[in-house]
Amino acid sequence: MFTGIVEELGTVEAVEEQGDALRLSIRAGTALEGTGLGDSISVNGCCLTVAEVATDATSHGVWTADVMQETLDKTSLRGVRPGDRVNLERAVTADKRLGGHIVQGHVDGVGEVLRREPSEHWEVVEIALPDGLGRYLVDKGSITVDGVSLTVVEARDDAFTVSLIPETLARTTLGFRQPGDRVNLEADVLAKHVEKLLASGYLDRLLKEKDQ
Repeated sequence: MFTGIVEELGTVEAVEEQGDALRLSIRAGTALEGTGLGDSISVNGCCLTVAEVATDATSHGVWTADVMQETLDKTSLRGVRPGDRVNLERAVTADKRLGGHIVQGHVDGVGEVLRREPSEHWEVVEIALPDGLGRYLVDKGSITVDGVSLTVVEARDDAFTVSLIPETLARTTLGFRQPGDRVNLEADVLAKHVEKLLASGYLDRLLKEKDQ
């Protein structure tokens, strides 16, 4: 589990295509502090498992993860190349502040940056939604974009807007994403649970039992 508060920008060092999978090597600093094999790191909002950490001097600070077909099909990691910058966050620990919101690192779909509107102190970004994801968004609700926890300004069925503060612009990939760029999206998991409970009729039964 993550919070959507990006710890650093890592750099893709190598991408090894393996047909129905790929091995992704990323250079990092903060994200490797206290991290070992089998630990989880969010890469642009995708929860990946640390499979290897380089120990030789020339590759110090580089870690590797295996990216499976399911992840390649549903995220933007299929298109990463050496030299790309990526948002990194280690899995949250029990003693850490939940500065963003509950983020699973399970991407729901890929959106597309539609426009950017700079202002003096912040920037408004509009992002297109894949089909079916709009039902989970509400104004002032939470959305994860490339692993960044953000507050929705305006929610529509096919797109939404967010306001990016200078800190987000400077410390994450959202500072340089341009119209046409693809971004990973994860809706608030609480909205998904509420939807399932309503569909199952559980809440209706609960209310009826309470009235009896």
